[in-house]
Amino acid sequence: MKFWETKTLLQMTAQEWESLCDHCGQCCLHKLEDEDTGDIAFTNVVCDLIDLNTCSCTRYSERCTLVPDCLDLKQHDFAEYRWMPKTCAYRLLADGQPLPDWHPLVSGSADSVRDAGVSISSYAIKESQVTDLEDHIIDWLQP
Repeated sequence: MKFWETKTLLQMTAQEWESLCDHCGQCCLHKLEDEDTGDIAFTNVVCDLIDLNTCSCTRYSERCTLVPDCLDLKQHDFAEYRWMPKTCAYRLLADGQPLPDWHPLVSGSADSVRDAGVSISSYAIKESQVTDLEDHIIDWLQP
């Protein structure tokens, strides 16, 4: 059995934890919360620190300092973060679900995320290019 099938998120080593990230970039998309309903809307706007070719943070170790709203997910309870994308390995495992076939740990290929259409690389734009986030709400990504 694979480590993600036998360990909880809290039991994983730092290397195992980091390998769960499929580098889709969806968690780095800006989201808007309706103050009345609590509903979350995703946008196609992403943090300026993201490399859109790899969907990886270019300043990963400093991200929480450079971007005050950035979260270190390992420091939080996933039950609090229902806004994480449905495809997120951390959310799936926290909910007792298996990793999808396209996940790099299952497929053996980093390209499988892009091939499955899960990566943001084809549609995301950097936050420095945007004036109003509400103009960039997308409806096909739902938490």
